[in-house]
Amino acid sequence: MARNVEFDEEKAIQKAMEVFWKKGYSGTSMRDLTDAMQINASSLYNTIGDKHQLFVRCITNYVHGRIQEALSHSSKIKSPLKAVIGLINDSVNTILYSDNHCLAIKTTFELASTDPDIKVLLKEDSDFTHGFLLKLIQQAIEQKEISTDTDAETLTSFILSAFTGWHESYIIHHDPVRIKKMAKFLIAQIS
Repeated sequence: MARNVEFDEEKAIQKAMEVFWKKGYSGTSMRDLTDAMQINASSLYNTIGDKHQLFVRCITNYVHGRIQEALSHSSKIKSPLKAVIGLINDSVNTILYSDNHCLAIKTTFELASTDPDIKVLLKEDSDFTHGFLLKLIQQAIEQKEISTDTDAETLTSFILSAFTGWHESYIIHHDPVRIKKMAKFLIAQIS
């Protein structure tokens, strides 16, 4: 008689996400995943599915976690401009001081053009982030914290593109001074 599979699925998915974060989707083996999750392959297949299904779950959790975190912080925002600057500085801190850079950006470069399931999830994340930042910039313009001549849509897209470029730059050059200077320059342009 087969025994029941018993493990904390959410904790196991978090451990799998950390492996994908470190090695990427293509570089991660099923053995890497089962070792990190501390389950056997049949338990993984019987509860979650194959590697792709697990990756979709990991990206879903990541995207929804980021959305929830942003929404919970939004209730504390008093100055939209300070919130925008905070997002810029958070991006710099993640790039420079986190072992795990943005999983969405990493996954976009690896899989978004070839995996429709992942592309949908990453688009959800991108659309939310764009909308969230756009709303902050529009509020900052309304409150005259940012020049009223500013095109909020263009500034939003520019900031988000900068984040992606900074990630790429740091991966290639590993130059924290360069990233800090670019962030300082960006903040000076908008404030």
